[in-house]
Amino acid sequence: MSRSNEMRPSTTAPDRRRWLVLGLVCTAFFMTVLDVSIVNVALPSIGRSLEVGESSLQWIITAYAITFGGFLLLGGRAGDLLGRKRVFMVGLVVFAAASLVCGLASSIVMLDWARAAQGLGAAIITPATLSIIMTTFREGKERNKALGIWGAMGGSGAAAGVIFGGVLTKYLGWEWIFFVNVPVAALVLALTPGLIRESRAEGAKNFDIAGAVSVTAGLALLVYAISNAPHAGWASARTIGELVLAGALLVAFVFNETRASNPLMPLRIFRVRTLAGANAVGLILGAVVFSNFFLLTLYVQQVLLYSALKTGITFLATAGTVVLVAGLSQKLVTRFGAKPVMVLGMVLITGGLLWYTQIAVDSTYATALLPGYLLMGFGIAFAFIPVSIAALAGVGERDAGLASGILNTAQQIGGALGVAIAATIVTTHATTLLKSGDDAAHAYTSGFALSFWVIAALSAVGVLVAIVLVRQDECRKAEDVAKAEPAIEAASRVAVPL
Repeated sequence: MSRSNEMRPSTTAPDRRRWLVLGLVCTAFFMTVLDVSIVNVALPSIGRSLEVGESSLQWIITAYAITFGGFLLLGGRAGDLLGRKRVFMVGLVVFAAASLVCGLASSIVMLDWARAAQGLGAAIITPATLSIIMTTFREGKERNKALGIWGAMGGSGAAAGVIFGGVLTKYLGWEWIFFVNVPVAALVLALTPGLIRESRAEGAKNFDIAGAVSVTAGLALLVYAISNAPHAGWASARTIGELVLAGALLVAFVFNETRASNPLMPLRIFRVRTLAGANAVGLILGAVVFSNFFLLTLYVQQVLLYSALKTGITFLATAGTVVLVAGLSQKLVTRFGAKPVMVLGMVLITGGLLWYTQIAVDSTYATALLPGYLLMGFGIAFAFIPVSIAALAGVGERDAGLASGILNTAQQIGGALGVAIAATIVTTHATTLLKSGDDAAHAYTSGFALSFWVIAALSAVGVLVAIVLVRQDECRKAEDVAKAEPAIEAASRVAVPL
């Protein structure tokens, strides 16, 4: 068998095995998204156990975000060039080992470094999962369905993380929010060789070293600067210097990509206007969704005084809605296209954020939170899935990892930016009110409400971006090409095991 046939997409495999592959990669993806938010409700318990203050605890989240956001592009392209299955398995080993060390950590320094390693593993796994789906399912109805399930995992992962974090912290201890990853990753790793076939881009396999170094350093520094800005100050010399240096590294990366013989990120990929538009929406979507869960988690624990377990249970409404509505979202995208569903999703998210602006010190879950939780659930399902589909429309298998890496990078950078903006607004506004004599509960509630107004405005910008930049005709054209592929493929098909 020739090498080119070895690397053919696994769309020739039996349907049942393709869906088993989907279940496997979605489990791994869900695990990495879960770890973005699962730590939030456990932070007080970790602080008491390791005897550290609140200012040190934020690095447990930041360390994960820096390496996750910084290495996504490199991880995605590594899968294209070295083999998606191989890279996926390496990521699982790194993530599982780091999770074990996190649970065994006896100091905050040890935990922070292990969380950074976890983020690296997640940056390797996440783009690999999406590129494996792209090379397993043909573009069109079938891939839309698969991406709908994948999107549901991502959309519900942040909410589910808060739920699981509360349950595990309450009944088993904070260590188990990390230990639970080990058996899951081990199971996925054991099943991968027999289910997922290897695939990679044909052609040169040498890395663009200059591009890899500049983009990874630039993105990692950008995430670090944004995440640390609420503490260091947005206008401080340190933050400004870090942002300028990050910008310079990213400019150097783009310049290098125009000259490299085998660029890490070929700029031709952005000729598809819808890909650029979908990633712009993905950036905003990451910002509003991550900041939404950040603000709600703090509000229900610090103001309404919910326990970690009760806080987690409140998010069942959002997580459950995303899972239940994901199938409908996928069907609507297949019938009407990605753009109208994406716009609807961003409108619903904006509505949910506006609903939260009415929160008060004595708010009840049923009236002040539940309607917003449900709106967010529908909105996340209707936004994440079409964004994922549109960001991959018209992208060839050669660039599958690259496209998925770009999308996930946009969402992670957006998430870091959104949380940083939200934290800055809450802290600044609450501090001003406290100085004027307000009690802490009223001061922080007012800060949360103001932050929801700002995030809602950002979400509204996302609606406009989706309307202006995402082109329905490009998505339809890609699907039309996909519909013609079965006849072409049938003439040259070689039976290849999955």
